[in-house]
Amino acid sequence: MYIGGTDEKAWHHLPTEIIDNAIDEAVSGFAKKITVNLIDSKTIEISDDGRGIPVAEHPKFPGKSALEIIFTTLHSGGKFNNDVYKTSGGLHGVGAAVVNALSAETIVSVARDGYLWTQKFSRGKSVGTTERGNATKETGTRVRFTLDDQIFGPNAAFKPVKIYRLARAKSYLSRGVRVEWSCAPDLLTEDMNLPETATFYYPNGVADRMAETTKDKPQILPRIFAGNTDWSEDSKFRVEWALTFLTDENGAASDDGFFASYCNTIATIDGGTHESGFRSAITKGLKSYAEKVGNKAASAIIAEDVFDSAAVLLSVFYKTPQFLGQTKEKLSNPEITRYTEKAISDPWEIFLASDPKTANALLEFIINLANARIKTKAIKDIARKTPTKRARMPAELADCSKHGVDGTELFIVEGQSAGGTAKQARNRATQAILPLRGKVLNVLSNSDEKFSNNKELNMLVDIIGAGTIDDWDESKLRYEKIIIMTDADVDGSHIASLLMTFFYWCMPQLIHGGHLYLSCPPLYKVTHGTESFYVDTDKELEELKTTKYKNKKLEISRFKGLGEMMPNQLKETTMDPKTRRLIRVELPPKTEDGVEDSEKTRKLVTELMGKKPEFRFKFITEHAKFVKDLDI
Repeated sequence: MYIGGTDEKAWHHLPTEIIDNAIDEAVSGFAKKITVNLIDSKTIEISDDGRGIPVAEHPKFPGKSALEIIFTTLHSGGKFNNDVYKTSGGLHGVGAAVVNALSAETIVSVARDGYLWTQKFSRGKSVGTTERGNATKETGTRVRFTLDDQIFGPNAAFKPVKIYRLARAKSYLSRGVRVEWSCAPDLLTEDMNLPETATFYYPNGVADRMAETTKDKPQILPRIFAGNTDWSEDSKFRVEWALTFLTDENGAASDDGFFASYCNTIATIDGGTHESGFRSAITKGLKSYAEKVGNKAASAIIAEDVFDSAAVLLSVFYKTPQFLGQTKEKLSNPEITRYTEKAISDPWEIFLASDPKTANALLEFIINLANARIKTKAIKDIARKTPTKRARMPAELADCSKHGVDGTELFIVEGQSAGGTAKQARNRATQAILPLRGKVLNVLSNSDEKFSNNKELNMLVDIIGAGTIDDWDESKLRYEKIIIMTDADVDGSHIASLLMTFFYWCMPQLIHGGHLYLSCPPLYKVTHGTESFYVDTDKELEELKTTKYKNKKLEISRFKGLGEMMPNQLKETTMDPKTRRLIRVELPPKTEDGVEDSEKTRKLVTELMGKKPEFRFKFITEHAKFVKDLDI
């Protein structure tokens, strides 16, 4: 019961217990070096240069050494006496006995009291008595044990990668402690990419490890926020931390973030109260800084935003830790939340205040993440409100009569006037018309409340039928093509931009699937004698005037809007699949890792359509030289 089962996770927990006992010696100041040697697939040897396990006769068990009792009796270890160690990682005297009980053979060698002592065990029982060997001036403990096939099965075997990572972690979690790793060569394969021997030494603890882990990754902070401190009413608590914020090459949030926490060098995989305290300190500190500099947008920030792309190493040491579960994967002491928060708060406040440029950059980065979260929530709210049954389609929609998706089209039309003309020009069997009133809401510059309550956006999601980004179901799509049909002027382009932003942000699958299009209505109707044709651009018109129709009399009519076209003109130029011209809306192709270009596009859309005009101004000034035809 003490290791949580008999699977791979369980037997890899056994060396952790022995290493933790060695780490206890180091943390308490009695050891400087620990060795971890994987001898074969089932046998491992762990040693330290600490004081050595006591070998004198145990006061409660006459005729037996303390060493023998520690490895054969539960709860016999000295760590049940709170005065022995300030912090303890092992199972409080349970660890050594459990390892012995689950091992086919255990051999313990102790250098202490001027001699080398040896005790052998098998399946929880001692084999003979503690034997005194040669004289020695050294001190320390060496434990070698072999997994018991009767308990774990014949296929039980230590994985070198796991033991290697365990040894490395114990080193950076114990500042100044040197951990030496070695492994039998025949256990290593090329794909493991592991050395036969290695020495781990992190004089600055988790700060060194964080620097090592993130050295080649883009970061917002020019230096890692790291430190260690003692804080509590009775000095029984210590915390060490390292924090940075990772981005991709385009400055967007990275998916490489992590939060690794430990208590007394034991990994707390399920987190706990120390993580809660750390998250609270960092989040409150950042919002407090924002308040001081007058950045009101930070009020929406929550811990989820702050730690979205954060990389965190958090290690606490506590005299009396409490865990949920025997394998200690979640720290549960409620007071540690307060201890950790108070320990981190002041250093974090100083860190931000000492570098306003970096602090402001971090703040803007987190605010952008908060805004993205809020928008995502609004999208989900819209999806929850959206009916999908055809019988509940809005009255504004002039639907097509064909059942099934193939060949069907939904025209989103600018204005009621153009909508009326489009209804007359359409093919009623396959073409549906949805007129819009005024400009569509900009989903990136309005509040989530306005977003989720907007009637027209809810109506669009309803009519298209396939849901939004998080619950998209292609099989429920009601039309093969969604066609944005707006006037060929600035206002029409703006409406098209707002609609494309909505579709990109709320249902990018529509674009990826090749379902979103822009219609291309002409600007001019040109008549020469009995010949009439349409011209799409000013440039095309000028070319015709100077080439084919040079010095010829032309009657030129400019369309001020779709609503001014006759139904037959709108059909011929914009709606008839045989004569119209459509532009398919596409996203840039993804790179091999599938990330870079999509992140770049998201960043560009956010900057151009978001709340901050300075980004648009920057884009305009940088690209103005490329503009050849500007309609204002």
